[in-house]
Amino acid sequence: MIRLFEFKDVDRIMEIWLEGNVNAHSFIEESYWKNSYKSVRAILPNAEVYVYEVGNEILGFIGMDADYIAGIFVAEGHQRQGIGHQLVDAMKRKKRLSLHVYEKNNGAVAFYKKEGFCIENYLTEKETGENEYLMVYNAG
Repeated sequence: MIRLFEFKDVDRIMEIWLEGNVNAHSFIEESYWKNSYKSVRAILPNAEVYVYEVGNEILGFIGMDADYIAGIFVAEGHQRQGIGHQLVDAMKRKKRLSLHVYEKNNGAVAFYKKEGFCIENYLTEKETGENEYLMVYNAG
């Protein structure tokens, strides 16, 4: 089931967020994610976040800022089971979506291409110095 985030979800979401970033971005120092943890946790309650829940267990989430996907994460051990697809699919009602993804995150780039996103721009992230793509989905 996909539902809107509730404050009680913060700890689990942040656990998935940190684990997901560290595991997916081995090319960025782990300390970068750990140092970002508090600021992300602080803004989370004010964000548009949807969680994927089975029973009472959150297995993934997607953070939105209007039509921009700020992040999508699926818990370890539950990836490649269609959870990410369902989260993105639920947001496609917006007709247009965009996101940034690191060029070196091959799995994520392939996932978004499979979901119908196209690379629209190539840039370098200031904070990490890593190259990333701006990817866009347009319905129809």
